[in-house]
Amino acid sequence: MKKLRLQFICPEQVEDERIRDAILESVAKGTPRAESQAIRARLPHVFWSFQNTWNTVFVDGIVNHDLKELCRVYVSQSVECKYCGNQRSSKSSASGLAESKYRELLNFEKSDLYDDATKAALALTEAITWDLDTNDAFWNRLYEYFSEEEIIEIGYFVGFTMGQQRFNRLLNIHNHLGTTGFESMKKSASTHQPPH
Repeated sequence: MKKLRLQFICPEQVEDERIRDAILESVAKGTPRAESQAIRARLPHVFWSFQNTWNTVFVDGIVNHDLKELCRVYVSQSVECKYCGNQRSSKSSASGLAESKYRELLNFEKSDLYDDATKAALALTEAITWDLDTNDAFWNRLYEYFSEEEIIEIGYFVGFTMGQQRFNRLLNIHNHLGTTGFESMKKSASTHQPPH
């Protein structure tokens, strides 16, 4: 097993009850993963910066959540982050996002599983992930389906996701799933209410 490069905070070391609740919510929902949460929680300002972005941009925001979920997993698959690529948004699962749509992501342009708007968003995700050149046709395609504000949200979230997933991969987190100590508190996590 590859060594974990930064250590998790232990549950008993978390003094802020809201941070503990947020990590337990991650254990219960599966996203964001408890392991990366237990590393960020060592610095509360970093933890809340991530958590606030996750909630306000990914879970909520102005762009359809399922679309952002597909963009998130496209990044994971592209950078071969097994840690993030195997997790699924419980909100997307509840809305019925099919697993087949996750499997076709790296071949999205040729797939019949996505509508034109989804393909345009994935093209933006691909361009950001791989630093591709774009032209007027690329941008006209985006503007056909998305407002500038929606493009900003997708772009911001893709950049946020890409950086975090590359960092998680570097830390070897995927080799240490379920070892934070928060998992033993899962029973209480499944019945607790999310923090307000």
